[in-house]
Amino acid sequence: MLEAGTQEGLTAAQVAQRVADGRVNTQTQPSSRSVGDILRENIFTLFNGILTACFVAVVLLGDLRDGFFFGIVVVNALIGIVQEYRAKRVLDRAALLAAPHSRVRRDGEVVTVPLEDVVLDDLLVLRPGDQVPADAVVVESTGLSLDESMLTGESDPMFKDAEAPLLSGSHVVTGTGLAVVTAVGADSYASRLTSEIRKHSLVRSELREATNRILVYLSWILGPLILITLIGRVLTYGGFENLFTDDHWRRALVDAVAAVVGMIPEGLVLLTSLAFGVAAIQLATRKVLVQELAAVEVLARVDVLCLDKTGTLTTGELSLHGTEALGDDVDVALAETALAAFGSDEAGNATSGILGSRFRSDRFRVNRRIPFSSATKYSALVMSVDGAETSWVLGAPERVLDGHPEELARATALAATGLRTLALARAVDPLPSELHVPLAGTRVEPALLVLLAETLRPEARDTLGYFREQAVRVVVMSGDNPVTVAAIAKELQLDGDTIDASTLTTDEALGDALERAAVLGRVSPDQKRTAVRLLQERGRTVAMTGDGVNDAMAVKDSDLGIAMGTGTAATKAVSKVVLLDDRFDRLPDVLSSGRRVIANVERVSNIFLAKTTYGILLALLSAVLLWPFPFLPRQLTLVSSLAIGIPSFFLALAPNKRIYTPGVLGRVLRYSVPTGLIAGLTAVVAYAPLYRSIPLHEARSVTTVALFCVSLWILCVLTRPLTGIRWLLLAAVAAAFVLMCVIPFTSSFFEMHLQLDAALAWGVAVGAVGGAGVELFYRFAKRRSLVFDRL
Repeated sequence: MLEAGTQEGLTAAQVAQRVADGRVNTQTQPSSRSVGDILRENIFTLFNGILTACFVAVVLLGDLRDGFFFGIVVVNALIGIVQEYRAKRVLDRAALLAAPHSRVRRDGEVVTVPLEDVVLDDLLVLRPGDQVPADAVVVESTGLSLDESMLTGESDPMFKDAEAPLLSGSHVVTGTGLAVVTAVGADSYASRLTSEIRKHSLVRSELREATNRILVYLSWILGPLILITLIGRVLTYGGFENLFTDDHWRRALVDAVAAVVGMIPEGLVLLTSLAFGVAAIQLATRKVLVQELAAVEVLARVDVLCLDKTGTLTTGELSLHGTEALGDDVDVALAETALAAFGSDEAGNATSGILGSRFRSDRFRVNRRIPFSSATKYSALVMSVDGAETSWVLGAPERVLDGHPEELARATALAATGLRTLALARAVDPLPSELHVPLAGTRVEPALLVLLAETLRPEARDTLGYFREQAVRVVVMSGDNPVTVAAIAKELQLDGDTIDASTLTTDEALGDALERAAVLGRVSPDQKRTAVRLLQERGRTVAMTGDGVNDAMAVKDSDLGIAMGTGTAATKAVSKVVLLDDRFDRLPDVLSSGRRVIANVERVSNIFLAKTTYGILLALLSAVLLWPFPFLPRQLTLVSSLAIGIPSFFLALAPNKRIYTPGVLGRVLRYSVPTGLIAGLTAVVAYAPLYRSIPLHEARSVTTVALFCVSLWILCVLTRPLTGIRWLLLAAVAAAFVLMCVIPFTSSFFEMHLQLDAALAWGVAVGAVGGAGVELFYRFAKRRSLVFDRL
């Protein structure tokens, strides 16, 4: 540490020694996920593993055309990789300590050095606009005030006198000063905070969890089912004694792959990623960056939204609300001239800037100034107006109006409304001759109350009203005074109590407060994080907004972290959504996108899981009955693409404002399993009388037609209400299937060998009966409320 009274800074030799010892300000900033993490999370999934194994088997032992289904694996992985890599690139451009250089005094001279070249015990030279590069202690202050909101949550500038600590990452707002560096690099306050947030965690997605649960259930039965299928296929094609002759084993394996592909809802995973991806792209055009695709869904499930005040509900800027005279005999014109004199101080604080923009005069000349001090909480000046000299004091009412109880009571009453109050008084006695001396003992005459107000974001009221209509509870958590925050919340029509969080010393007390509070003031960063955990333990789905490093852990732990675009890199790195232009009113767009995705994916999940159901049924029956499998893998791909995949994509992007209701998987299974059983029995009935009476390839073709007919009707049910566009979609799907069957190239590719004969008529008729069965079940299920009225 520098010796007491040293103002020359370090010598070159001392700097060199500290560099050699590694006591330099090297910053290791947390970033978004690495490319390896993104690749790993999107490629090495259970879904990809199952289908990749099937694809390898087809490539090695079968016809490559039967591996057409593997394209879904590739596209699905690419969507997630590209979207999340784009988000990574945006965030990697940001840095918590943005100032590229710092000023330090060395060998008695002020030099500019790169941020990473600041060393322990350096003497920082601070001016307005500078960012503090490392933790330090003030050794000299001239009206020095800092904005620490990004680190502590306190929106007011903090005035710093000698021996006051400074935090790395804070900004100098007003004044000048010298400070000795006490911690650098990883030992600094900002770095210690950010070191806790490097571990990446995936957002919880009910759609993804439901899909993964289905795949887990399938993985449990796949092993035994594949074994049964293989044994059945071997027995079907001549028994074990002929296993390695005449390609029996190859035919058995291709049938087994077809059975597995029929059971896997591969398009559902792709469609979910597509729906998320399209929503993310749409939100990006509105300056909303989605860092993880599944985050689009989560806001649809959020029922508690925790907001900071500054930067979210307010712009973070103060404006002059007005003035109020303290007495009938006040010379208001002279008092306002005094305010103009305070506002003319070029080295003044933010309050001086506000006064200077409102009050102007050329009558005065300032003879002396006493800068504001956080210790005394006032500033003062002596001015001459028309040859007459007067002294004035401006500061906190409790300091300036001491001894004037009525005026002080009026100032307190106005502060309770959320306004920030300053008292202007004319000094009767001479002002203190030294700086940083309390005003006590100096008689004053109260003149004006200066009323300042935070500027509300114009969109805040409508946005909060929207969330109120959508049954999303809003809790404001701020580091500011609860009275100030409560006044703003009242103006925004937030219902609930206002509680000073500094009085809540236990988790139980904080939990009880969260049950009834709309506003928590004086909230510490640790309390924000604890509040998120307590709400989650009560079964709530929590979204948390933030911009500073102090918010990072709460943002990370919440179900949906939302960062402001001007926030720190640390907070943006752990958030799932970034509002690039800091527009709080973008959140309803995110909510609408999430609801559309979750409602529409639930709708189309019914089709995919119906396919899984009939895939399992067909695999078991064909193995038990020793039938050749009714389809080739490519034929199932044809039905899946036309009757399921392609139309589902359009359905997933359709408007849907249905409010989220828990229990997606249960509702889907209650509809998809019965309809899947109907589709499977339709295929069995169509195939049973044909596979021995006509060539196998023709029997499979006719069965494919029957399965397509019943699948088309499942799609018809799920597209309701049937508007003109949806009728057109159904007609296009049917026409596409017919074309695939009659165009020579496509009919050959998909092995669709059809003739206009009785067999084809049989297949169409059975398919129509299956469609009627689906319609009857849907009507029954709707009456019994087993499905949503509009799925």
